[in-house]
Amino acid sequence: MNLKGKTALVTGGGTGIGKATALNLAKLGANIVINYSRSAKDAEETLKEVEALGVKGTIFQADVSNDADVQKMVKHTVNTFGSVDILINNAGTTKFVEFHDLDGLQSEDFDQMFGVNAKGIFFTTRACAHELKRNKGSVVNVASIAGLYAGGSSIAYCASKAAAISITKTLAKTLAPEVRVNAVAPGIVMTRWVEGKEDHIRRLAEDTPLGRCATPEDVAEVIVSLVAQAGFVTGQVVVIDGGANL
Repeated sequence: MNLKGKTALVTGGGTGIGKATALNLAKLGANIVINYSRSAKDAEETLKEVEALGVKGTIFQADVSNDADVQKMVKHTVNTFGSVDILINNAGTTKFVEFHDLDGLQSEDFDQMFGVNAKGIFFTTRACAHELKRNKGSVVNVASIAGLYAGGSSIAYCASKAAAISITKTLAKTLAPEVRVNAVAPGIVMTRWVEGKEDHIRRLAEDTPLGRCATPEDVAEVIVSLVAQAGFVTGQVVVIDGGANL
């Protein structure tokens, strides 16, 4: 696999799955644009690691639920590197509310989660569509098993990730044949989203077929393979949960 000279835009690229993906793409030679909304310090640290791999990188602050922000981010990407070849829609947000607590979710919670987790995918892909088509590019959206099964951090989160999966399929059809659009659906991943719950999660994972939780690197491996190797795959959702939902 060689992505030398390609440009990858990774939303939510400063931490977790986004960071691991940015670094893996950089190892294959791609220039990296790291998007962040609030984690400026993390994005700057990730940029240093990217550049240490011998490729070029830049960071850009944007709220992916804001179409104007997204348009500016993509313009910056093209002005800096001349193209967009790879788009990783990884930015996400949630609110932890037990399913039975129906009053725990407010209208603004749905707005925020759908804004980032669903509309953000559409806005960013739309803004990149011309460049992606011109370069026969690839898009990978980070969804979740919460979009496939009745389990997750909240009902609103599950709904937003189901929407992300639907958007993946419709965009795959819309942007074909030039652009491939796929999604990954991770189970629980050991990121800062689960801080304070690590031991509990590890105990639960012991009963799954592979006996452990996913790491950001586990998810990044699949994302990068969809970008760099799976040339006849589009509109698909790859579950990454160690067999937990068999």
